[in-house]
Amino acid sequence: MQKNKISFSTAVFLVMGSMIGSGVFLVSADVAQILGSPLLLLLVWVATGALTVIAAMSYTELAAMYPKSGGQYVYLKEAYNPLMAFLYGWSLFTVVQCGTIAAVAMAFAKFSAVLLPQLTTELFALKFGSPMLHLVVDMHVRLMHLLAISTIVLLTFINTRGIKGGGLLQSYLTVLKALTLLFLIVICIALFRNPIAVELNFSNFFSVGNNWKATALLSAFGLAMVGPLFSSDAWNNVTFIAGEVENPKKNVARALLFGAAGVCLLYLLINIGYLCILPLQEIATAKDGRVATAVMTQIFGDYGAYIMAALIMVSTFGANNGIILSGARVYQTMANDGLFFKKMGTFNKSHAPAFSLWVQCIWASLLCLSGTYSDLLDYVMFVVILFYVLTIIGMFILRKTKPNIDRPNRAPGYPILPAIYILCMGGFIVNLLIQKPEYTVPGLCIVLSGIPIYFIWRAIHAKTEK
Repeated sequence: MQKNKISFSTAVFLVMGSMIGSGVFLVSADVAQILGSPLLLLLVWVATGALTVIAAMSYTELAAMYPKSGGQYVYLKEAYNPLMAFLYGWSLFTVVQCGTIAAVAMAFAKFSAVLLPQLTTELFALKFGSPMLHLVVDMHVRLMHLLAISTIVLLTFINTRGIKGGGLLQSYLTVLKALTLLFLIVICIALFRNPIAVELNFSNFFSVGNNWKATALLSAFGLAMVGPLFSSDAWNNVTFIAGEVENPKKNVARALLFGAAGVCLLYLLINIGYLCILPLQEIATAKDGRVATAVMTQIFGDYGAYIMAALIMVSTFGANNGIILSGARVYQTMANDGLFFKKMGTFNKSHAPAFSLWVQCIWASLLCLSGTYSDLLDYVMFVVILFYVLTIIGMFILRKTKPNIDRPNRAPGYPILPAIYILCMGGFIVNLLIQKPEYTVPGLCIVLSGIPIYFIWRAIHAKTEK
């Protein structure tokens, strides 16, 4: 194995480990509330899985064409222009990657508080901002905030020691997480099925209820997909470190496909498991949306909540390792293009982008303290999908503008499957714009705020180059 390179199996574990966080244990409550049908609940996960795999298959072509660190940032730059790529990188740093790190770290801390209630102790509170401008930050710092930040610092430190160490940790944690999901699936479907729930959920399985009109059903279905799409996100993170994968033209593409497909299958089976334990109404009304906790409590009584808390702690810790490891490589690539702090483009003696990792750590930690990370993620979830759509459109553009470039892999099902993804997710974006402008408009503002920043960076870079 080459020095400072990770293997194909580790790349697969990075895809899977980055995807599996806390979402699959929570978001089915919202889906059940919106749609009110066991059939539609499962169809949302099937559709999410199918679209995720189609996107991953499309990315296999791009990953083989540009087997270097930066991933999606590089694809957008090659297909469009540096500005489009910068807007993606800007969104990734300010909210998407760092906001996800903060949210996952806080999920780890909140479930730790189930085992150690003392973590909810408030240390101090701060309130500042301008009520006139509706910009007020109300901070209530608790012990669990410090725990969340401690996990970010620890994982950042581990990854500054080199990608081999971070990749090895990711492999161990992902295997443990996959076993956790398999454990849930087996006990729910095979060992502890609840006959009452099975009868209620499956006796009239093909009835969708609510007397849906077609347009209303499509709109509701799109809104219900937000949670599952977020739970299935981060599959593209392996492309950020493509330059540090052995035989990247082959292995990054394969890791995308196998990793994304494997997780989506596990997610579907887990939701079948939920329906085997709880009636749909109890899934929809699970306390704080903690469906998996309600399932485990049904099986193991009061101990179920503690078992589930421990399992989610493992899952979120592993997810954050993958997200922290990969995100810094995008900022490093941006810095090398003159679009970020020059220092962020450097490696340390372990061949890790240490400065970039620590800047990411600081910003994610501040988002933990701010308490605004969950709002920020709501604002930009549709922007994440927008950039996926733009990237896959970029594949079509590159087929026209660069027909002679080496393509070791070609997207399976091209052009039909990528076009299906573009149409479906384009509709998803439009639906969110119409149904939830309070989230989508601020999300667009965050992205567009990168335009003046881009020209400032270009000007600074031009001066330093003279």
